Formats: sequence, C-alpha cells, structure tokens
Amino acid sequence: MLTSATPLHAIIELNGFGYEVNVPVTTAEKLPSPGVLVKLHTHVIYREDAQTLYGFATPAERDFFRLMIENVTGVGPKMALTIMSRLALPSLQSAIRLGDIGTLAKCPGIGKKTAERLVVELKSKVGGGEGAATVAGEGGSGPGGGENPHRDAVAALIALGYKAADADQAVRRSALSLGAQASTEALIKKSLSG
Repeated sequence: MLTSATPLHAIIELNGFGYEVNVPVTTAEKLPSPGVLVKLHTHVIYREDAQTLYGFATPAERDFFRLMIENVTGVGPKMALTIMSRLALPSLQSAIRLGDIGTLAKCPGIGKKTAERLVVELKSKVGGGEGAATVAGEGGSGPGGGENPHRDAVAALIALGYKAADADQAVRRSALSLGAQASTEALIKKSLSG
C-alpha cells in the first residue's frame, strides 16, 4: 500500500514495514493516492552501507534502468533515475535510436559526452536489430515493437515545432488524463489543447 509519495520517492507499506523506494518522475506521475494498493517493479542495489530500492511503473522501465546502469560507463543509479525522470521510456529509446544527443544532453546533469555514451553503448540494445526488439517493444502500449502511440504523438509534436522534452511532457500529461489505451490522434489533440 502506498503510504506517501513525492516526485522522486514513494513509501510503500508491506507487512507492517515501510520501504522507501526511489522512483523517476514518470512513475511518480502514475502513482495512486496514499492508502491505495500499488505495484511497483523494483530493482535493489546492495552496497556495504545501504540497500537502495528503485521502483518503476512497468517491467520495461525497470529493465531499461538496469540496461543503463550495467552498460553505460559513468551512469549510475542516480543519473539513470534523472534521465528517466526527464523523458518517458518511448521518447528516451527513440532519442537513443536516432542518436539525438541534443535531447539527451538536456537532461539535468547529463552533458554531451554522457549523452554520446548513452547512444553509442545502448543504440544496438534499444532497437534496430532483432535481438533488441524485446526491450524496444515493451515500452509501448501498441502490440510488439510496431505502433507506439506515445512515441508517435511526441514525434508529431516535434514536427509541429515543440522541443523534444516539452513534447514528451505534454504527451505524458495527456496519457494520464486519457488513459493507457489512448490513440496517437487523441494524445496529439489533448496535448495541443493543453
């Protein structure tokens, strides 16, 4: 059960114990009101002096978090959470696939060199090849790796002149309002109407 939440943390009560879970803003936006049952897909990092929980709304987001911290030099859990807080998973994967270093570098604390490392070290893992299709396809609400209303709506807003991060945020807000099964057209219309 969710006890309390902030944009970067959630306190989850389980069997009488309260667990602090670090979450990206994109997951915090989807959390219910305190007192409601909630399910987060977690990753635990054990250190000599601490055990830290990271929670995500979907298994695909958790898996992408793992992919970043295990494969990208210089990207630890805190930086990975920051990146995932700035961009929703479909937009993040799309930026990496397209080599959009400018969008990635706009994440707080991420410079051009780190953005380049994300692209170089993850591009083959998030799309393009058959071996990466599972990671790339899980983030969307469409079937398999094909249609992805979130990604398509963001791309449409960018084509209309929106900055990538602003387009992503507008589509995330629209998706929260309309629900997970919203079509690309509905997401675009809602985003444009504010």
